[in-house]
Amino acid sequence: MSTNILVLCELENGTPRKTAFELLSKATALGLGSVGALVIGDGDVASLGQWGASTVFQVKGGGLGSYSTGAYSKAISAGITASGATIVLASASSVARDVLPRVAARLRAGLAVECTDLRSEGGKLVGRRPVYAGKALVDARVNSAVGIFTVRPNSFPLGSPAGGSATVVAVDSGTSEADIDVKVVQTLAPTSVQVDLTEAERIVSGGRSLKSKEAFDSVVRPLAKAAGATVGASRAAVDAGFAGHSEQVGQTGKVVNPSLYIALGISGAIQHLAGMRTSRVIVAINKDPEAPIFQYATYGIVGDLFEIAPALEAEFAKLS
Repeated sequence: MSTNILVLCELENGTPRKTAFELLSKATALGLGSVGALVIGDGDVASLGQWGASTVFQVKGGGLGSYSTGAYSKAISAGITASGATIVLASASSVARDVLPRVAARLRAGLAVECTDLRSEGGKLVGRRPVYAGKALVDARVNSAVGIFTVRPNSFPLGSPAGGSATVVAVDSGTSEADIDVKVVQTLAPTSVQVDLTEAERIVSGGRSLKSKEAFDSVVRPLAKAAGATVGASRAAVDAGFAGHSEQVGQTGKVVNPSLYIALGISGAIQHLAGMRTSRVIVAINKDPEAPIFQYATYGIVGDLFEIAPALEAEFAKLS
């Protein structure tokens, strides 16, 4: 049983992540043929049929209980081969960044990464992706027999489940102990309940202008909570100890693609812009009218963030 477009659906505690539904919805809308899903290991996979997958290729085998580069690259390659797909879509997650270049090498497949848009052109898939830290956009086409495209989360609207069903096909990963290059001895669950930065629809980020960790915690975090957003930070704020590295947005942090990005006291250095420039709506708050971030902001507010942020927090609170 073969498929035209195969979506690599990552699981979290056995449940497909939101990016899986986003990509399945987009794959169906492209109209390039049948759509299938690829999952690694055990989980709730039959439900993926409700989002457009006619077939779910479930890869099982030794060493897939936790992520291992060697085992996963072999397992994903086996799943793609079994599906017969010519196009593979995946979220531009940390796992995909690590494993898919190896999968592409195994299958001699072309690889286009960090796409923010996909379209059908002449029966072929074209991916649009930012380059030069987001200063330009290029169209990427793959001429090999199999083309792999990774897509930034939140690039497409999430569709609605249509109530369909999918046939589940078991695939043997062919993995062995020799493929397991990492041994997981302990897993610590995150204490935070907020959505991960890379998948967040709304983000409130703070910069060096917050001046202290206490100010960051008393200004940025309450505003984020009121807005239903995830907290982010510039590298300068992280280096100063205002926030943890897991909250850093930018070239040396996380690349984000939310619907709303609020920047508090962030000047807009190119390294930070590289991580958030593709946000749909950017609201910049800075007392320096010449701050570079205003060149890219959808809305710019020149003023004291310590006065403006609480006012925004109060307005968001009225909407909740």
